Amino acid sequence: MSSTYSTNLAIELIGNGDQAGTWGTTTNINLGTLIEQAISGIVTQAMADSDQTITIPNGSSGVARNMVIECTGALTAGRSLIVPTNKKLYFIYNNTTGGFAVTVKVSGQTGVSVPNGAKVVLMMNSAGTDIVSATNYQAALTLGSALGVASGGTGAATFTSGALLKGNGASAVSTASAADIVGQIGSTAVTNATNATNATTSTTQSAKDATTAIATTAFADRFRSFFTGSTSGTAAVTDRGCLLIATSSVTVPSATFAANDAFTVINNSASSINVTQGSGVTMYWPGVGSGTRTLGARGVATVIFVDASTCYIIGGNLS
Repeated sequence: MSSTYSTNLAIELIGNGDQAGTWGTTTNINLGTLIEQAISGIVTQAMADSDQTITIPNGSSGVARNMVIECTGALTAGRSLIVPTNKKLYFIYNNTTGGFAVTVKVSGQTGVSVPNGAKVVLMMNSAGTDIVSATNYQAALTLGSALGVASGGTGAATFTSGALLKGNGASAVSTASAADIVGQIGSTAVTNATNATNATTSTTQSAKDATTAIATTAFADRFRSFFTGSTSGTAAVTDRGCLLIATSSVTVPSATFAANDAFTVINNSASSINVTQGSGVTMYWPGVGSGTRTLGARGVATVIFVDASTCYIIGGNLS
């Protein structure tokens, strides 16, 4: 009766009455080589920058029988480690260079991609057709210390409720106050000193706004009834940024507005009104010249200042 071989590990099974006087050699190979490979064997497999096929030969040593397989060599692309359909575990270490994955699979199948530098546990699926991951469950993880930034953590053990976070060099993230924001906009670093400057600028602007009495509390304040009836009037600094709803002429004064100030006049009447160029101010109508302009019935015109004594007027039903 001749020998047969086990299905998964290909260990030689001596037939009854066979190998008289030599069965000890076969048994030693089975126990001392093949079973040891399957249980605790560690082998290095050179990938040679190409797909590699490994086997579990009947009754003799084979790379695929080993429990741990370390893939080595320099890769220029992802490669495959092709294994037989024997049902067993594989501990795979992708220790190649070049940054490419090694896919462990049965020929013609999908298998599992092992990233460069990764160590994974794989197995043949129950159907004996392809390699799959041997694990899919991760119990709750409790760390003995804070997980560092390099490992995807923050490096911080505690945080203050409601506080902001800031980078602490490259090693950790720490809590910060609302006034301690550090970052970067484009190529310009935003530092605490920048924040202080911005805060001062904001305070200065607030004071300026208060001095010039700009309406900021209600959007409705931007729509103002202006010089109704037969009484004409002069625009004031409080009118900058406003829509002036007028039924009589509006005078544009000098030394009242500043560069970038503007207001819009709406003629809310069926008759023409004037937008008058006041003394000391030059009001240009683009393409025509300067001077007082007539705003026809239901016309709309916007006055835009480039400095305290120079402005431009544009609009509809303007002459």
